[in-house]
Amino acid sequence: MGATRASIMLSPSPLLLFNASVISLVAWLFLPAMIGSSAMSPFFTITIVVFLLIGTARIAWLWYIYPHYWSPIRHLPGPPDKPSVFMGHFFLMLEGGPGQVLRSWANSVPNDGLIRYLDFFNWERVAVVGPAALAEVLVHKCYDFEKPPQLRKGISRILGLGLFLSEGDVHKKQRKNLMPAFSYRHVKDLYPIFWSKSVELVAAIKASQHTDMNLEYSECIEVNQWASRETLDIIGLGGFGQSFNAIQDPNNALSRTYRSLFVPGRTGQILGVLGFLLPQFLVRRLPFLRNDRMKQSSDFIRSFCRSSVEAKRQKLKLETKDRLDILTVALESGGFSDEELVDQMMTFLAAGHETTASALTWTVYLLCKHPQTQQRLRDEMHSILPHPSDPTTVVTSDMIEKLPYLNAVCRESLRLFPPVAVTIRIAVRDTIIANQAIPKGTNITIPPWAVNCNTAIWGQDAEEFRPERWLEVQQNSRTTEDQTFGSSGDGMEAKRRNTNYDFMTFLHGPRSCIGQAFAMGELKCLVAAWVGAFETELEDKDLVPIVKGGITAKPRDGLWVRVKPIE
Repeated sequence: MGATRASIMLSPSPLLLFNASVISLVAWLFLPAMIGSSAMSPFFTITIVVFLLIGTARIAWLWYIYPHYWSPIRHLPGPPDKPSVFMGHFFLMLEGGPGQVLRSWANSVPNDGLIRYLDFFNWERVAVVGPAALAEVLVHKCYDFEKPPQLRKGISRILGLGLFLSEGDVHKKQRKNLMPAFSYRHVKDLYPIFWSKSVELVAAIKASQHTDMNLEYSECIEVNQWASRETLDIIGLGGFGQSFNAIQDPNNALSRTYRSLFVPGRTGQILGVLGFLLPQFLVRRLPFLRNDRMKQSSDFIRSFCRSSVEAKRQKLKLETKDRLDILTVALESGGFSDEELVDQMMTFLAAGHETTASALTWTVYLLCKHPQTQQRLRDEMHSILPHPSDPTTVVTSDMIEKLPYLNAVCRESLRLFPPVAVTIRIAVRDTIIANQAIPKGTNITIPPWAVNCNTAIWGQDAEEFRPERWLEVQQNSRTTEDQTFGSSGDGMEAKRRNTNYDFMTFLHGPRSCIGQAFAMGELKCLVAAWVGAFETELEDKDLVPIVKGGITAKPRDGLWVRVKPIE
């Protein structure tokens, strides 16, 4: 009953009331001058004043009184940081990054899996950080929660309205139709492609250097740019059945377009915030250069995907034997219209390469910070795999799976630095999480950065880089390969873990990342080739990266390193 009453009281849009009040105020201040004060009747004046007072009172209710004194979730544990009067913890989140701030709160605020905090205009958010609460949100009641409409409209220009942004029955249908392309049995056949592109990457990096790399470390290189070009090539082959040649061509149109999209700058951040306050059609028409570039980039990517769909269809009509890439599976399923196919390809093109590029960047950073781990991993790699300098060798999934320390390093990196720091949902109906009534319309935050380093789950060394934790297994705990609903499929579960909700990098349940097996295989091959080919050190050995938010979390100023070849 309380949740229902709360949802009814929350139903008026704060933005609508705010706009109405502003219009009333403007009319009160400027209309007399425009039409003459004598023309304004007392009734008209009183109407404006009453409308302004009602709007102001309603805003005060929604932005201050309700969240502080009336909300049914106001008693949930909250951060010790004092919120701004009307902006809540927004500025703290903006300065520190939501992933890092929520990680700190999860380990410092006593809680039963839920932490309440306030966003701009004191909009309530509930961070879900405990295993039991995560199980309800991600599995048992997963369709009680959807991505907020503002978010879907805002990032659909980059990601398309594909699997990532679809909801309900549409999502179930799309996932079912696309699953064959992401089954582990199929992904295993892609490992030779992962390896060959990784070998091509290290060769291109060597060729780009002007110093004698046999004697000293190279000139500085920026890891994320190289990683993004490489992963774009891989998603080209695995997703579209074609090579984009991004590694060899730094000015590749597709690569250049995504670089501009994923470096939003301050203007992009402002537009992102405005997207939650104003209608998207209005935000997109604001006179910012960023908006023009976004439209041009979105149009280019959509056109590219549309032409790729048509080319693939023509190729299949000729009955040309083709690799089972994502686009082929989607076409042969018959479950998508042409525009829906374009949306799916936009989703996998953007999310499929940028997340793995971020993961490789953070893994290289951690290996630079821990040279002993780097050397141990290199020794393991050289004991099984060929040297990455030989482009003729073939590496299979069976070979990669014989490298337990490689798997441990990759998973530990993904635990500490998930490419997606937080994901948000909104309750689409009155529901319950961890015995707490959650009103319809409540914003829910799922923060992998916080859950993955929760000391209540991982112990006091939760924020330390220690790959060995993934090797602490009982031999009889090894299981067969299982990629269903977020299972890692590597058979390596740390014996101190007693929950499936401690590693949220790929989420869990029906909305878990469909491409996690693809991403893990790709990352392992990339890291193995990089470590096998290079000894790497940071340009600034004392670097503590400032994390830049956006679709993925990565070092704000890039990751600059020096590499020395291992012959």
